[in-house]
Amino acid sequence: MITIRFFASVREAVGTAVLTIDEPFEGKHVADLKSWLASRYGDVWQEALFQPNLVHAVNQVVVDPDTALHDGDEVAFFPPMTGG
Repeated sequence: MITIRFFASVREAVGTAVLTIDEPFEGKHVADLKSWLASRYGDVWQEALFQPNLVHAVNQVVVDPDTALHDGDEVAFFPPMTGG
């Protein structure tokens, strides 16, 4: 099981803050999860999850899309952060 959290504009685009899936993603990567979500839920998800500079986190640590996933992980997607 993997818990996925969506924040800010990503959450608004996909229409949910949290999604739990039981698909086996052991050993697959964050990029695989994004592709699976986009293929399952459609174009809006594709656009939200593949926007430039999307921030990916696994278990509250910012990671690259090639990070492997394991059962029980929490994955989060954030739009790019800005500040001043």
